Amino acid sequence: MSFKEAKERLKGSIAPVVTPFNEDESLDLETFKSLIDWQIESGSHGISVTGTSGEPSSLTTDEREIVMETAMKAVAGRVPFVPGTGSTNHNETMRLTKAAQEMGADGAMVIVPYYNKPNQHALYKHFKTVADSVDIPIILYNIPGRTAVNLEVETIKRLAEDCPNIIGIKEANKDFEHVNRVLLKVGRDFNLYSGIELLCYPMLSIGGAGHISATSNVAPGPVAEIYNAWAEGDVKKAQDMHFEMMELNDILFKDTNPAVAKAALGMMGKIKPVLRKPMDIPSEALQKELREVLVNYGIELKDEVRN
Repeated sequence: MSFKEAKERLKGSIAPVVTPFNEDESLDLETFKSLIDWQIESGSHGISVTGTSGEPSSLTTDEREIVMETAMKAVAGRVPFVPGTGSTNHNETMRLTKAAQEMGADGAMVIVPYYNKPNQHALYKHFKTVADSVDIPIILYNIPGRTAVNLEVETIKRLAEDCPNIIGIKEANKDFEHVNRVLLKVGRDFNLYSGIELLCYPMLSIGGAGHISATSNVAPGPVAEIYNAWAEGDVKKAQDMHFEMMELNDILFKDTNPAVAKAALGMMGKIKPVLRKPMDIPSEALQKELREVLVNYGIELKDEVRN
């Protein structure tokens, strides 16, 4: 498949699935496989793992590979699979991105290294070295709120020009002017994905390729339907769903992602609501508020609030 064909295939709602843990914080791979099945059955257009929602910094490199391989087998070619392979460590990023290619992933999503705060030239060298090491599509991941550095438009443009397999970017930058300029400068055929829940619909309106939204962990069907409505030309429905989803989007980010999403999935009986330290589930007060929101959305709940 050419990179041009990959751009067309990798569109829609790509769900960034959480990593379930057992009570002892070990990987719960059986539950993980069931989550992936549920995502696909619910209409998600693609699957991503070990991105921000997957708590990658709490996983060892070996565990990240296990999660990726488990997801790859669970997806079984039903939808595109694009794991997150980025890290604060360059060699680890190289290893995981090559592993994604070797296992047959449809692409890899590579985050701006967090904590290190590289300058733009250093970011260019990092991403170019990673992209040059594989021949699968690469989706850059810009999330300055987590990384403390923004991947600037000119750097994105340079990378896209110099690396044919860099086909798009997940933008979790709240600056809507910035994301407009990405398409202006890099080209409107560059796949722009929203990583900000309240920008999923607005990014489609300027030519975005879809979204990689943490909310799809809890409501995969409606998140995918925003894209479907837009793609089918039903602008009014897409707009209506955008506003209908705002209350759920807001509650899921009242604590650091994926804490609230995991609490919600626990209430829904989908997972054990366990995060690895230093992360933890939200306060009891926030869980109560979350439960009320989920009920308002008609989401079936099975478990009580947990302390």
